Amino acid sequence: MPSSVSISLVILVWITTIIILSRVGSANTSTIAKLQSPPLAQEAKALNQTLWWWWNEETTSNLCKWDGIVCNDGGSVIEINLNYTEPHNRVQLSNFSFSSFPNLVRFKLAGMGLYRSIPPEIGSVSKLTHLNLSGNYLLGELPLSLAKLTLLEKLDISFNQMSGPIPLQLGNLSSLVELYLGGNYFSGTIPSTLGLLTCLTHFDLHSNQINGTIPSEIYNLKNLIVLHLGTNNLFGPISSKIGNLKNVVSLNLSHNLLIGPLPRTLGCLTNLTLLSLASNQINGSIPLEIGNMRKLRDLDLHNNSLAGLIPSTIGSLTEVVFLDFSVNNLLIGPLPRTLGCLTNLTLLSLASNQINGSIPLEIGNMRKLRHLDLHNNNLAGLIPSTIGSLTELVFLNFSVNNLVGSIPPYLGHSTNLRYLDIHSNKINGSINSTIADLLFLEKLDLSSNNISGIIPQELSQLAQLRYLNLSLNKLSGNCFSSNAISVLDLSHNNLSELFPFYECYSLRELFLSHNQFYGSIPPNLSYSYKLTTIDLSHNLFSGKIPPTLGDLRFLEHLDLSFNNLTGNIPRTFGSLYEMNLSYNSLEGPIPDSFGIYNTLEAVLGNTNLCSDHISGLRNCSARIKKFSSRTNTIILFTVILGFLLIGIIGIRIAFLTRRKEIRNKQHESNAMRTGDLFSIWNYDGNIAFEDIIIATEDFDIKYCIGTGGYGSVYKANLPSGKVVALKKLHRLEADEPSFDKSFKNEAKVLSEIRHQLAYTMVVNEKCDVYSFSVVVLETIMGRHPGELISSLASSSTQHIMLKDVLDPRLSPHINQTIAQSVVLVVTIALAGLRSNPKSRPTMKQVSQEISVQRSQLPKPLAEISMRQLMNQEIYVIEK
Repeated sequence: MPSSVSISLVILVWITTIIILSRVGSANTSTIAKLQSPPLAQEAKALNQTLWWWWNEETTSNLCKWDGIVCNDGGSVIEINLNYTEPHNRVQLSNFSFSSFPNLVRFKLAGMGLYRSIPPEIGSVSKLTHLNLSGNYLLGELPLSLAKLTLLEKLDISFNQMSGPIPLQLGNLSSLVELYLGGNYFSGTIPSTLGLLTCLTHFDLHSNQINGTIPSEIYNLKNLIVLHLGTNNLFGPISSKIGNLKNVVSLNLSHNLLIGPLPRTLGCLTNLTLLSLASNQINGSIPLEIGNMRKLRDLDLHNNSLAGLIPSTIGSLTEVVFLDFSVNNLLIGPLPRTLGCLTNLTLLSLASNQINGSIPLEIGNMRKLRHLDLHNNNLAGLIPSTIGSLTELVFLNFSVNNLVGSIPPYLGHSTNLRYLDIHSNKINGSINSTIADLLFLEKLDLSSNNISGIIPQELSQLAQLRYLNLSLNKLSGNCFSSNAISVLDLSHNNLSELFPFYECYSLRELFLSHNQFYGSIPPNLSYSYKLTTIDLSHNLFSGKIPPTLGDLRFLEHLDLSFNNLTGNIPRTFGSLYEMNLSYNSLEGPIPDSFGIYNTLEAVLGNTNLCSDHISGLRNCSARIKKFSSRTNTIILFTVILGFLLIGIIGIRIAFLTRRKEIRNKQHESNAMRTGDLFSIWNYDGNIAFEDIIIATEDFDIKYCIGTGGYGSVYKANLPSGKVVALKKLHRLEADEPSFDKSFKNEAKVLSEIRHQLAYTMVVNEKCDVYSFSVVVLETIMGRHPGELISSLASSSTQHIMLKDVLDPRLSPHINQTIAQSVVLVVTIALAGLRSNPKSRPTMKQVSQEISVQRSQLPKPLAEISMRQLMNQEIYVIEK
């Protein structure tokens, strides 16, 4: 019995083994047969030829196990889904044999680096339902063969470089549910045939070059959930038919050229969560029906021409998170209190409109608000105390309004603030030290207000503060110091004391102009080695310019104008791109490379500077101070007046001495010997010349009191006791024939003037002012004023304009300051030429008049006549 059982078990095991082996054998035979069938072998060959699976061995046995490959039960490829390829291999669709894959249903090669065009063979994959070629570099037009893919449900060609029109034939894709063509260069109009795609739920054509109007057929797509046509060139009004799209959730028509009012039917889109119509030309008012879209989370109407009030129904949008009505320019009226109902808001921007009234207290209800921008409106009143409830605020901008009162201390409660801008309001009082509680603050702008007091030093604790602008206020006291600051603007205040610059390593732009800073410019300013801009103009700085400023290698703009700086321009300044050192007391040579980046205007008002390279400045290498351009006359105008005053004073002394000598008989014999320089009858030129040589020690430089275009003026004490000013001609000018004629004319005019004095004047302290006036006019006119002087008594002067009298070498575009000086000195000169000596001012009065600061001219220089200056209609000169 046991033996029979054993035999039965052995037979059973043997039969089972045979059955298993037979089945395994038949399975292997079936698989091999399938892989060796012509269609499957063709698919394998086509995949290998693409080199998209370069990391796999060239074998057909594991084809359906390759990455991104899905096969059906028969082993045929039905899905290809790749998102990468060989790093340095650019992929072309032309390498892919579409006809080899008759069962392909899904084809996705997003972000594969595909380039060139889509081959027309793609239309042969008749079973394709999903085609995604997005995020590549495909060029050219969409092939018309795409219209053969009638089973296609999703077509995504977005974010490529496709161009040309959208084919009308796409309207044949009746099964299409999602169509994504955004981010390309498609042009032309939207085909009306797309209105036949009644199954369409997603239509995205954003960021192309589509023009024309939105075809009305699009509004028949009642299954649409997403409609994005933004950033194109669409124009025309938004049709009221848009209300048919009741299922739409996201509607974006922004950045087009759409016009007309917002249709009230927008209120029918009650499923909307996103509505963006920004950056169009939409006008009219915001319809009340906007409050019906209670599921809205993003509402963006900025940069249009919307007008009127913000409707109170806006308060019904309690789900809204993002609300932007900024840059419409025409929204008016007070802010509705119902804004306080929008408690989910994180961003509210109503900037650049004409909203007036006060900021409602209810704004404090928006406790999730992170971004609040109301700048550039007509808001008035105080900053509401409830603003302190907005503890999540990161960005706050109330600038360019009419807000009053002081900076509220409760702003310090918004401890997450990074950006605070209240510039250009009417804020007064002092800067509240609670601002120092805003530890994350990066930008603070309180400029253009009426803030007074000192800058709280607590601000230096703000370690994140990069930008601080307190300009155009009434701040006084010390400056501000911070290690983190990058841009600091404290200009146009009453600050007087600088801060140390030892640790301002982050400072890039420094504006301290129009203050009361005095003393020397701190040399350690150069420790702020990242500086690109320094403006210290219009202050009271004195002393020398620190040469270390020229070592700031990033410095591009330096303005030290209108100070009291002395000494030389440091040689290290030659490489600075833009510099203004005008109206100081600098002297000496200008660095050679200065003129590469700067012009003469950069050093105007520094009378003792010279240069061998900049036209318009005296030459450093020669003693002759020769002027070669019209601008020279303007620059040295003040210096010439100074020399003239010294010369006239010398002449005055000579007159007084002469009268004294006439009374003093002790010097008669001496006068007989030397002759009288001012007497034709008693004049010996040889003797006079010897006396002059002795008195001036052969024209030693120590007797030189001035230098002009034709010669140098010397002071001489003659043996007769007379003190005279005399001119020694330059040799080069004396040799010119034109000068010889000019000199003779001068001598003739002066002799005639002396003759007239002898008969019409009582010799007194007002004689010299007449001579001074003649010389002034000669300087201003650039020629002798004899003809003008003779015509002053006639009525013809009312037709003589000042501009026609001026030296033609003067620039016709002189600035206001120089124009004021010209008018003043000509007025003084005309006053000194009055026919009645008693009505002329004295030289002391002339000096006082020149030193008085004058108001601006009431009319342009070109419109002022000589008669007006004689009548003192511009400036009044005391007599």
